[in-house]
Amino acid sequence: MPRTRPRPAAAVGLLAGALLAGALAAAPAPGASAAEPADHTLTVDRTRTGPRIGERMYGVFYEDINRAADGGLYAELVQNRSFEYAPADHPSYTGLTAWTETAAGGATGTAQVVDDAHRLNERNRAHLRLDLDGTGGDGARFGVANAGYGSGIAVEEGERYDFSVWARTDRPGGTPLTVALHGADGGAELAQPLRLTVRGDRWRKYTGTLTARATGTTGRLTVAAGGAGTLRLDMVSLFPRDTYKGRPNGMRRDLAEKIAALKPGFLRFPGGCLVNTGSHEAYEAPNWERRRSYQWKDTVGPVEERATNANFWGYNQSYGLGYFEYFRFAEDIGAMPLPVVPALVTGCGENRATDDPELLRRHVRDTLDLIEFANGPVTSPWGRKRAEMGHPEPFGLTHLAVGNEENLPDAYYERLAVFRAAIEAEHPEITVIANSGPDDAGATFDRAWELARASGVAMVDEHYYNSPGWFLENNGRYDSYDRSGPKVFLGEYASQDNRFRNSLAEAAFMTGLERNADVVEMASYAPLLAHTGSVQWSPDLIWFDNARSWGSTSYETQKLFMTNTGDRVVPSEASSTPVASGPITGAVGLSTWATSAAYDDVRVVSSDGRELFADDFSAGAGKWTAAAGRGTWTVADGAYLQSDTAAEDTLVTAGDPAWRDYDLHVRATKKAGREGFLIAFGVRDTGHHYWWNLGGWGNTRSAVEKTGGGGRQTMVEDDTVIETGREYAVRIEVRGRTVTLYLDGRKWGSFTDDKVAEPFRQVVTRDEERGELIVKVVNAQEAPARTAIDLGKGARVAPTARLTVLQGDPDAVNTADERPIRPERSLLRGVDTAFTHTFPPHSITFLRIKERTP
Repeated sequence: MPRTRPRPAAAVGLLAGALLAGALAAAPAPGASAAEPADHTLTVDRTRTGPRIGERMYGVFYEDINRAADGGLYAELVQNRSFEYAPADHPSYTGLTAWTETAAGGATGTAQVVDDAHRLNERNRAHLRLDLDGTGGDGARFGVANAGYGSGIAVEEGERYDFSVWARTDRPGGTPLTVALHGADGGAELAQPLRLTVRGDRWRKYTGTLTARATGTTGRLTVAAGGAGTLRLDMVSLFPRDTYKGRPNGMRRDLAEKIAALKPGFLRFPGGCLVNTGSHEAYEAPNWERRRSYQWKDTVGPVEERATNANFWGYNQSYGLGYFEYFRFAEDIGAMPLPVVPALVTGCGENRATDDPELLRRHVRDTLDLIEFANGPVTSPWGRKRAEMGHPEPFGLTHLAVGNEENLPDAYYERLAVFRAAIEAEHPEITVIANSGPDDAGATFDRAWELARASGVAMVDEHYYNSPGWFLENNGRYDSYDRSGPKVFLGEYASQDNRFRNSLAEAAFMTGLERNADVVEMASYAPLLAHTGSVQWSPDLIWFDNARSWGSTSYETQKLFMTNTGDRVVPSEASSTPVASGPITGAVGLSTWATSAAYDDVRVVSSDGRELFADDFSAGAGKWTAAAGRGTWTVADGAYLQSDTAAEDTLVTAGDPAWRDYDLHVRATKKAGREGFLIAFGVRDTGHHYWWNLGGWGNTRSAVEKTGGGGRQTMVEDDTVIETGREYAVRIEVRGRTVTLYLDGRKWGSFTDDKVAEPFRQVVTRDEERGELIVKVVNAQEAPARTAIDLGKGARVAPTARLTVLQGDPDAVNTADERPIRPERSLLRGVDTAFTHTFPPHSITFLRIKERTP
């Protein structure tokens, strides 16, 4: 996924409440009069045939982000179970993260994590060494307690939890071990303690079961030993017996069930940015590299022998949830498995191409072995490994993606060609999927698609995260795509927030995906999961804490589309909503992002030459307003200086919001920091403006971004970077809705912002098995849409149809305690060849109409 800047909390609130050109406006307050209905038409042309929609049209994208695996879908309850946490994962981590020493009955001892010759195995290198003093009475115990994830270990009364640990002791008579589950801070016991005896100075696995006698969400697991001597522990595990489908080493049931309820056509895994970031070397001597791209062979076989890794998103990744579990989960939910392998070109801000032919050959060989692991007979080496893990039957792999969001398209396609040649030679039945970089447009996107067409790839993976306005404006994005070129896999997309206004925009866009099902063969919202206590990215489809889970408003939207897709598009047309258009208007602004910059000689001149504003800061900065309230702005050496290199989005503004058709002149100098500078225009408020982001994204590229309706979208971009200490002359020319930008007197780029954010969208499909037309209508405006529906000449339909509606305040958010956006189901009577139906404001409607045979 593209790494966009996180938005400060204050700005999020402003953005979320903003209006979007009349569409997605806030719902009327209780008691207020509703808007007058808007009249629309919807005409179905049953004489023509639209594209067929494949059974894999909609699926899910899984990446271990937001604690989606450990602490999330992977049901293990013990955090840092093998004591492998390290600063390479996160600067605050140690081998005892999530663990604390505990003692009872006067016992004493020491606990330390060691990496020595006594380790469990070469790939599980760290373990816990307990040196016991033998002090205290018969009940004396010294050991460690685990805090689990988030608030603690969640258990439910009457449920069973399987405990296991690998252990060894140097005490000849054995070491007694007590395993207890209790509340935080030494609270009440949550289960009857389990007592085991560790015998022998060789690693053995010890197991037992704890049955919860109370329900709690802040539990702690204590493992304590009595007596004297040295006890070594590794792979301390507590696993709920009640996993999804009862699978050992399986999935947390409530999360898995919510994913399964979507009935996804495919499961894309394991990422995402963690696939193509870090080193591509193996986890082996002498370096035991911890920051590696996700390499599938690390993740199969016995869990105690799997490698660990530094997750790209800032925590440790245990690989307990590995490729075997992904394949099995895809099978369990009826989805096509779609793995993604490294292409040896990093993305997600790293942007490096690895030039090592031998390493490339090894990764290509690993990919061929992956296909064998998924599909090979049990007589093959990797097919045998799959069978040993409990699945002798092939998994039926048909599609495989190489790479993820590579920002170096030429280097990426050079390496992709090597993968494709090898795969097509040995496995011509496998569809290899390429990608087009991290955004919906721009130089990388254009070049990647050029190379995709030239090389004849079958499918290209597109990714983008944009404002709700962008999704309303781009319903027709795929109308003009080449029908004979590569197909599109929309592997990651979402509108930037988790409110119902975002779901409305996404739904409007999805009607365009279905209309173009002959081009867009697969699509998946992203990301899938987020733990409320560990969020690296938002929005997300399903949210959870240690005990509960709930679907966002976008989850409800996706579920309706995924379970009501239909088999073929039935061509249809709808009237548009009249939209008043006008020129870009607004004040001007200056800003920085994690950078110090100075501005001088700011001038605004009208198109007829009148000076509207001028400031050389000789009289201070009294003309400017601190819109964002961040950063340290002072007048220094005759310029307006922002000196805080840590502050983000430090916007200050000046001028009249009614300004139009003007030239903005600024002199700007980067002083220090990670990026360049930002110059704003068309500023209506902090939630609605444009800015020219020069030297953004870690000073790797530049772009004009439009902020509005809860998110940002890129209008034009290139690879310009900004030099520290150099003064730049900036001119921004605004004419009507066209903007032209000049840097040091040269034209940098231009764009025309004239797309209409149409709030009324629809598509009609046919469910051939049930003999039903599925009329899908999105009304993202404040007014009800009174719609004359014409099903076409000769249509014979039942008078009663099934109606499913999502409706609510566009600012509504689903939470653990409240679910304001949920489907409402009813019957609609009076259906005929032609009839009128009023679609509620801010609504997504699915109307299933039974067709009668002559």
